[in-house]
Amino acid sequence: MLGPVGAEGPAGPAALTGARQRAVLGVLALHAGQVLPFTRLVDVLWGEDPPRTAVKTLHSHVARIRQALAASGLPDVLRTREPGYLLDASVEVDAHRFEELLAAGRRERRADKLRAALALWRGDAFADVPLTGWGEREVERLHGLRQTAVEELWEHAVRDGEHEAAVVELPRLLADNPLNERLTRLHMLALYRCGRHTDALDSFQRLRERLADEFGVDPGPEVVELHTAILRRDTDLDPAAASAPAQLPATVGHFTGRADVLAELDAADVPVVVVSGPAGMGKTSLAVEWAHRVAHRFPGGRLFLDLRGHDPERALTGAQALAHVLRALDVPEDRIPADEGERAALYRTLLHGRRCLVVLDDAGRAEDVLPLVPGGSSLLVVTSRRSLAALAARHAIHTAALDSLTAEDSKTLLLKVVGRRRVDAEPDATAELARLCGGMPLALRIAAAKLLGTPTRPIATLVAELRAARLDHLAVDGDSRTVETVLASACAPLDATSARLFRRSGIAPGPTFSTALAAALSDVDTTDLDRLTAAHLVTEVGPDRFRFHDLVGEYARKRLADDDEPEVAARLLDWYLFVAHEANELVNPDRDLVKPTLRFPPPRAPFAPDRREALAFLEAERDNLLPVVRFARDRDPTAAWQLTYLLTSFAEATGHWHDRVELCRVAVEAAAGDPRAEAEMWRALGVAHFMTRRLDAAIEANHRALTAVRATGDLAGEGHVHNNLANAHAELRRFDDAVAAHHRAIDCCTRAGSRLGAALSRRNLGHTHIRMGRPEAALAPLRSALAAFRELGNARLEAGTLDTLGEAHLALDDTEAALRDLDQALRLSRDIGDRWLEWEVLVDIGRAHLDRDHHGVPFFAQALEISREVDDRHGVATVLDLLGRAHLRAGDLAAAEDALTLAGVERSRVPDAFEEANLERDLGDLARRRDRPADARDHWDRAIRLYQRVGATAEAAEVRARA
Repeated sequence: MLGPVGAEGPAGPAALTGARQRAVLGVLALHAGQVLPFTRLVDVLWGEDPPRTAVKTLHSHVARIRQALAASGLPDVLRTREPGYLLDASVEVDAHRFEELLAAGRRERRADKLRAALALWRGDAFADVPLTGWGEREVERLHGLRQTAVEELWEHAVRDGEHEAAVVELPRLLADNPLNERLTRLHMLALYRCGRHTDALDSFQRLRERLADEFGVDPGPEVVELHTAILRRDTDLDPAAASAPAQLPATVGHFTGRADVLAELDAADVPVVVVSGPAGMGKTSLAVEWAHRVAHRFPGGRLFLDLRGHDPERALTGAQALAHVLRALDVPEDRIPADEGERAALYRTLLHGRRCLVVLDDAGRAEDVLPLVPGGSSLLVVTSRRSLAALAARHAIHTAALDSLTAEDSKTLLLKVVGRRRVDAEPDATAELARLCGGMPLALRIAAAKLLGTPTRPIATLVAELRAARLDHLAVDGDSRTVETVLASACAPLDATSARLFRRSGIAPGPTFSTALAAALSDVDTTDLDRLTAAHLVTEVGPDRFRFHDLVGEYARKRLADDDEPEVAARLLDWYLFVAHEANELVNPDRDLVKPTLRFPPPRAPFAPDRREALAFLEAERDNLLPVVRFARDRDPTAAWQLTYLLTSFAEATGHWHDRVELCRVAVEAAAGDPRAEAEMWRALGVAHFMTRRLDAAIEANHRALTAVRATGDLAGEGHVHNNLANAHAELRRFDDAVAAHHRAIDCCTRAGSRLGAALSRRNLGHTHIRMGRPEAALAPLRSALAAFRELGNARLEAGTLDTLGEAHLALDDTEAALRDLDQALRLSRDIGDRWLEWEVLVDIGRAHLDRDHHGVPFFAQALEISREVDDRHGVATVLDLLGRAHLRAGDLAAAEDALTLAGVERSRVPDAFEEANLERDLGDLARRRDRPADARDHWDRAIRLYQRVGATAEAAEVRARA
């Protein structure tokens, strides 16, 4: 009713046609649950002169209304009850809800309920329905109630100190109703409290003149009394806030960042806000900063209390906190009840009708906060190092979880405190200082204070000190609040088990760790990190994945006693060796050179005995692997190279070869002095270089491996190195060298009795024959290798060999046979979760379809997704070129140009002359299709030169024929 008349049911809006149907339904709704006689309804529709057929027409309107209501999902709510009609009382009516909210707002003095009542209005009541008779009086009554709600709301606003808003809005309301004495009185008071004494008197004068001109009367006594008080500048007119408690501490100097959190707090519409986060993250600073920004919204008072929750011995209980707050609210000591419940009741009573802001700093437990949750329009802001999740079970809360400042905000804070001149003079040192402080506001402020106290000291000097011992130097003389003392206070409430878990978990060298590692370090079967997470000493960053803030982790390591550190370090390396070995057994059990000897009983495996789950777990650990291998190199070099060896199958299955290069470089250092280990690690580094297209580096690493392996007399190992050298030569199109190395590899592996090594070398020999343009010569070694891998049960190499057989058949123009092999290879690669192999197979299937029906795009698109996923830039460039070629053949020249342009960008980052030649050839084909013959010849000429450089004479001749 509060706007255009309408009805809506579960099935949607009711289709009411005509003003009279809406009028009948509207007045019935206003009296829902009551019978309205036919005569009253006729009066609403036609007034004093109804037609003879009025009642019959009314019945017709009601029948159509019933149909519309039923269609909207409201059947049987409009019933005939002699002597008229009745709308069921269960129907929700906006006018009824408005009156309920208005009554409650006036009764309880609740501005929020008044605002909710007014929000129901969508225009004037019955805006699209002309009522007559008693219906007009109903509309007038509703408009009168709306005016009352507006006046009550602005009464609240002016009482609560919203004078500026009132001065802006009340003149608009008075323009519609210039003789409203209540609104004029509120306008006068708001003007006076804004310091506009003369304007307040002018507002009264305008009202008096209008009343005299129109009615010959003076304003009422309330307005006259206010006018007199303004003339006297009566102090009773001053805002109530002048005598309200104002306990907020000063804001922190140079407050920086947190714009997103402040915006969240501004938008929060709940009675409780919790600002949580680790020690030193600036929770109090943020709460106080925001409290000052919104203080004007809380004229009833701003209370602040430090609950000292970080120290269980000194923490205030809920009862003690209530006593402090009641004193601040001017309750005499002898009037404060002894019982906590009575204190809480008195506290809520005193806040009733007032808009107060209560800030409780450093809360330790939710139960100490709950008694201080205010009612009405007051707001409670709580800061805590804990999440205080129990509060959400009782009240609507908004949680703002603080973490480190961004690098940019960290540098901005240093600039504000230290000064632009020093920061601009040493930008790199400033950035490094911000990094060493880990974005922790406390650490940044301490570092800035140290620099401020020594104006001539270079920032780089402090950076050097922090690199040596961060926690020792993040302190200022004369200030007991150091990073270390703050972190110590955060750890003080931990029980012995949690404290041990905290100290030992800190040794993890990677950015994250799991509960399985934490349990192994603490020598327990299982554990959880809930207490450390709740205390914000660790942060959960993913499923069973946690991290320390840099400084918190450093503090944990410092707390680890010297005599414990060697044992905990050994447990860490044992755990990683165990996990890598268990995963390797599932992914590639044929990689069996290393079986680690553990110093402690083996823990429970953190994954089920399933290949995919093992790979998924290692994927989650991926960012930790290099830091762990470096950690091992410095403490237990054998563990470093063994761990690198055991992680080979993970790299083979997932394709993270750029990570693998660095891992192998560290392992080569760790293996020094052990010929067998050196040979294996140089060989592993050669493979990593090969897979990342650093082919010359791959050959050099394999020659180093060959020297080491020959010193050990390991004939099978020598065969593997020859095989890797052959692959690198083949990629460089040195095919004669490649074939010779393949045969040496087969010979060595055969004499050593290594069926797997000999079969692998035959498979790679077949691939080299394909690249040489001799696919018929590839079939025999490939079929021999395939049979061997099937007998050995090596699914990965079986899939790889099927892929190569598919390439051979494709080169022989037997597309059907090629697709049969490739489909088997794709199924096997997906079964075992080998993403790298899946990429290769998808590319080859795409090529097969490209030659057969030009439908290679879906396969290339899938391959592109994988190569981006594993960060294989060579793969990205190769597949983009193939995508461009596919679009070109399909006639989509725009898509072809986009793909080939991107391929050129990617290829510039990973040069490969043969693939660059392919790209130039395809760009030439595109230029020809776009009728740009000169551009086409330029691209083809470059392609010919590149093909000739790598010895690809057949490909060069093919392009020459186009030109």
